[in-house]
Amino acid sequence: MRGGMGNMQNMMRQMQKMQKKVAEEQSNLDATEFTGVAPDDMVKVTFTGNKQMKDIVVNPEAVDPDDVDMLQDLIVAAVNDAMKKIDDETNKTMGKYTKGLPRM
Repeated sequence: MRGGMGNMQNMMRQMQKMQKKVAEEQSNLDATEFTGVAPDDMVKVTFTGNKQMKDIVVNPEAVDPDDVDMLQDLIVAAVNDAMKKIDDETNKTMGKYTKGLPRM
């Protein structure tokens, strides 16, 4: 019976270490900046890993008062590019902890 308690304590210590490591990696990921770009670099957006926009740069050539729809499309493309980069890095970094866990 004693061996069972020792194993349980070891397992709890391992879980605490893993939780701390997960929190550290998530914190690092949240602080990382990701830049998304639209075609021809007409719009660039910068987000943090926790999906907060930090900056947007619009190339003056993208500003055409007669074609606002194009500018809107460029912004959407840049934001979607940044979100994909964040998701890819999140899956790469944090996926090792969730691999094999059932989805809720």
